[in-house]
Amino acid sequence: MPFANYKFPEGILDHARKEEIIHRTTAMFVEYFGEEVRPYTVVLVEEVADGGWGRADETLTLEKMGLPPKRT
Repeated sequence: MPFANYKFPEGILDHARKEEIIHRTTAMFVEYFGEEVRPYTVVLVEEVADGGWGRADETLTLEKMGLPPKRT
């Protein structure tokens, strides 16, 4: 079963962008493995709270990455 797990800072993706990621990822798996994998493809789009993740021993925030604060 093809599986993709994307993690994004909370609030930077709206519903339409999440849906686009799911559709495009599914299309990529189908292109690579064939149409028979479509019903078994799982795409998980997760949002991580601001400051809830890091890289190279540094906690990352939207501000540190130069991104606008999350949408409310």
